[in-house]
Amino acid sequence: MNYAEIKYFDIADGPGVRVSLFVSGCRHHCRGCFNQMTWDFSYGQPFTRETEDAILEALKPDYIQGLTLLGGEPFEPENQQVLAGFLQRVRAAFPHKDIWCYTGYTYDTDLAEGGCVHTDVTDDMLSCIDLIVDGEFIEEQKDITLLFRGSRNQRLIPLHGYKAPQERKRTGREKPE
Repeated sequence: MNYAEIKYFDIADGPGVRVSLFVSGCRHHCRGCFNQMTWDFSYGQPFTRETEDAILEALKPDYIQGLTLLGGEPFEPENQQVLAGFLQRVRAAFPHKDIWCYTGYTYDTDLAEGGCVHTDVTDDMLSCIDLIVDGEFIEEQKDITLLFRGSRNQRLIPLHGYKAPQERKRTGREKPE
């Protein structure tokens, strides 16, 4: 698996300060995608054990709330084979940090057993993830006021009893608290 970028201090792709891994490879090809270069599975750099170790090191500080996976598409079958083991390492090292994953696939159909991208490691990945943001980006449903999503069809799906951030429509005119 290749990755496009690692953001070590991301505040846009989940709550708090996060480490975000942008994987390469995506078959959705959503019109208006903000990250088209990651559609190519060979884009970026190889995801190695050293890369995993660097991310684990970056997750250590108390001010880092968690890890976010996005891309590209983390749930492409080729990417699942690598990410399943990595997520298990993260969960074992940091059981109290949250793991978010953005996917264009739908949780209840595509990722479910029998779904179009369900593999022998999909459930292993899902067991480590606290919240899925699912659904392809649909440019006609783009809404910049949504919390942690780009289009109205996308859903925040908490897993394993995780408490998702409260939805609050942003207007851009809020006063600082």
